[in-house]
Amino acid sequence: MSEPVLTRLRELAEPLVALSTAHLSPATRHLLQEDQLSVNAYPTLTGGFVYVGAPRYDTPLEADLAHLFELAESAGIIWLKFDVHGTEVEGIERFEEPGAET
Repeated sequence: MSEPVLTRLRELAEPLVALSTAHLSPATRHLLQEDQLSVNAYPTLTGGFVYVGAPRYDTPLEADLAHLFELAESAGIIWLKFDVHGTEVEGIERFEEPGAET
């Protein structure tokens, strides 16, 4: 691959952070899996990708996700990837599944 192509690909890169789905409320997790979030999202088998934008293109109707959008925008993050195996970040609210033991 030529260096100009690699340079151009790096210029097109957008920051993404991978977070645990535990940072989404059970209701928001369900909406993500059903592709019914109020913002652009792309469900996967174990979570999904959510587009924040730069600047943030919209504010989600889901309060937990709206808070994560604010954090992402402040950190310069354009994409949020949620995954059951993703990282849980101390200081960001964590939600339990209904009926789950703590």
